[in-house]
Amino acid sequence: MRLALPFVFLACPAAAWEYTPVPICTLSQTTEAAEVTVTYDPALPEYAITITLLDGTWPDGPVFTLAFEGGTPLTIQTDRHALSDGDKSVTVRDRGFGNVLNGMEFSGIAVALLGDAVLPIPLTGIKGPMQSFRNCPEDALS
Repeated sequence: MRLALPFVFLACPAAAWEYTPVPICTLSQTTEAAEVTVTYDPALPEYAITITLLDGTWPDGPVFTLAFEGGTPLTIQTDRHALSDGDKSVTVRDRGFGNVLNGMEFSGIAVALLGDAVLPIPLTGIKGPMQSFRNCPEDALS
C-alpha cells in the first residue's frame, strides 16, 4: 500500500504555498495528505520543517530523508528528527537549512521518507512564497 501512495498523491491537486512573517517566519502548505510547515525563528536562530500527516502516523525509523526530484535533484538525510503529536508529525530542526530551501525552491517535488512511509510533497507555486521566506525577518521588521 505504501508503495502506491506517491502515485495517489501525485494525482491530487496541489494546495498553495503560503508565507507569513508573524509570529515567526513561516512557509506552509496543506494538501489532502499532509500539512508541511517550514519555520525560521531569528531569535534562536533556528530553522525547522514539520510534516504532519492528516490521516495516519509516521513509523519510527532511524533516518528521515527528504529527496528532491526534478530541477535540482538532491537527497538530505538526518537522524536528528523527532516524532510528536501521537506520531502524526515529524520535525527536523537545524541552524542551517540552505540545502532544504534550495531543494524546495528548485525542484518539482519533495519526497519525505521515514521507515517504510513515503510521502510526496508537491512544490508547485513555491517560488514566490520562498523568496519572501528567504527575506524574512527583514519583511517582519518593515
